[in-house]
Amino acid sequence: MFIKRKNNTKILFTLMLAAAAFFSQAIDITANLPARISDVKAGGQQIVLLGDELKVGQQAPDFRVVDNSFKPVRLSDFQGKTLMLSIVPSIDTGICSLQTKRFNEEVAKLPDSVQLLTISTDLPFAQKRFCEQEQVNNMAVLSDAVWRDFGSNYGLLIKDMGLLTRAIIIINQQGKVAYLQLVPELAQEPDYDAALQVLRQTIGS
Repeated sequence: MFIKRKNNTKILFTLMLAAAAFFSQAIDITANLPARISDVKAGGQQIVLLGDELKVGQQAPDFRVVDNSFKPVRLSDFQGKTLMLSIVPSIDTGICSLQTKRFNEEVAKLPDSVQLLTISTDLPFAQKRFCEQEQVNNMAVLSDAVWRDFGSNYGLLIKDMGLLTRAIIIINQQGKVAYLQLVPELAQEPDYDAALQVLRQTIGS
């Protein structure tokens, strides 16, 4: 009996060492991303953004996010559409809530050729609850929580926070970035009118 307990203890200790070794070598998916000090401020301090900086005129990078059922969604799923991406740090906070509800109202006035996506790093469960509670039903609300693929590919991931910086991006039907608005203060609403004006011009062209 003593020998068996001793062997069990030894096995458990070996498993604990193996687990510790595994977690100590766990890969930080953001570790090798380029970092840059941005013009965006949080509480008056400039924030560091991770990923390659997005430029107007470039081909929009593909990305992989999930919907509220954890089904993968990619940029390529919207081929041939004009896209407006509304990016928020956390959908269930004051400014992010206002931004999401405002665009949910605006997209109802736009043609079917336009698709509006809201993207945050909130879990899909939280996004689903918010949309049901606030009756956000005119656009897709997607999560970058699983792979951080969108934030990494678009250079919008805030270092050491795991959140996306507030931004608006318009992608034309050819898949190119037609507009980029990085909101200069994280706790500030975007310039809705400027973004919607460019969106209408993009549709018209």
